[in-house]
Amino acid sequence: MRLFPNAHATHPQWHMAAVLVLAQLRAQMALPQYASAPTLGLLYITDHYADDAAALLDLLRRELPTVTDWAGAVGVGVAGNNVEYFDEPALSLMLCDLPRAHYRVFSGVAPLAHGDAAGVGFAAHTALVHADGQTPELADLVAEMAGRTSSGYLFGGVVASRGTQVQLALPAGGEGDGVLHGGLSGVAFDAQVELVSRVTQGCQPIGAQAAITAAQDNVVLELDGEPALDVLLDTLGVTLQGDAQAALRAVRATLAGLEDADAPQRQRTGHFGADTRVRHIVGLDATRSGVALGDHVEVGMRLAFCQRNVGAARADLMRICAEIREELSPQLEEAQALPAAGSAPHAEPAGGRRICGALYGSCSGRGGPHFGGPSAELQIVRHALGDVPLAGFFAGGEIAAHRLYGYTGVLTVFVAPDGAL
Repeated sequence: MRLFPNAHATHPQWHMAAVLVLAQLRAQMALPQYASAPTLGLLYITDHYADDAAALLDLLRRELPTVTDWAGAVGVGVAGNNVEYFDEPALSLMLCDLPRAHYRVFSGVAPLAHGDAAGVGFAAHTALVHADGQTPELADLVAEMAGRTSSGYLFGGVVASRGTQVQLALPAGGEGDGVLHGGLSGVAFDAQVELVSRVTQGCQPIGAQAAITAAQDNVVLELDGEPALDVLLDTLGVTLQGDAQAALRAVRATLAGLEDADAPQRQRTGHFGADTRVRHIVGLDATRSGVALGDHVEVGMRLAFCQRNVGAARADLMRICAEIREELSPQLEEAQALPAAGSAPHAEPAGGRRICGALYGSCSGRGGPHFGGPSAELQIVRHALGDVPLAGFFAGGEIAAHRLYGYTGVLTVFVAPDGAL
């Protein structure tokens, strides 16, 4: 596998943005280190182009005839290499150089079939998933989709748009314009497509983790046997008696990190692991001293109140990038430390397995100024992984393994074995 061609552009007119992207792609595809006949297109557009998604995809299909399969989504922002386009018209496109036998584009129109137990037919190992957040029982659908893969691991995100909620999925020979609404869509990969994926958290716990000892629906009633509302107020150091408005402001800035009862215990004190799902506090139940969350809760789950934290988010993003580099080239951990500010990043690890391309789905609440400056989040990834092809979008929720997340980033890299490039 060679490097995946990728390009990104912004322009008020979608057609001009597409022309700019096509020029970049053709220039790359003429270079020996890039794939010259890629097969799978992953397209991400901001919601400014959502109403023109069908025309945009049709143009790209005509101009890139070797790319027979397409998938993608709309976001309030898109990612391209070390640049984020947030709240502006833009698109980001990566063309994957993968044998067609090793992946399948799926959607409600073209559902993913179960592989034959005897090994006949396509057997999904993992999948890139795009989802519509307005779909009923979405969490159950994601879990069911994970169950269709042999690894149980999905990666992707929930489309985010201030207008039309658009997903893109068009397999080779498929009917229609490839623009979909509702449900799930994406690309399943078999075990021959090697991926490395990590989840990075954007929030930091502000109190001790506690077990949920009483709950009803989405309301936490007790934490370690104590009234949940009392635990929340004590954690924040506020009271509803007196200046209630100050207390409510503190509560509005607070979220809850949930873990299942059987999730591994956190290894790093003061940090969330990949099993933590951050959820909003949606209300306080003064009558029952409960705390209502934006998700169903059960007795036995573990909860820690948390807040968004820029320093913690930056550190955790650098941590997962380092983990990916270590997994690809364990003997080069010291040599592949983050380059000094202003120095040129490495194009890729100087040994071991190589990154052909990367996908990054980040929460729309992390984009923009949250990391301290324009495109700061993506620049961290570039300095850590090097100048590898990268595309992605800012989502209304993130998907990793069999769960829906919030305020996280999901970074996935396509890997070629040593010597394959």
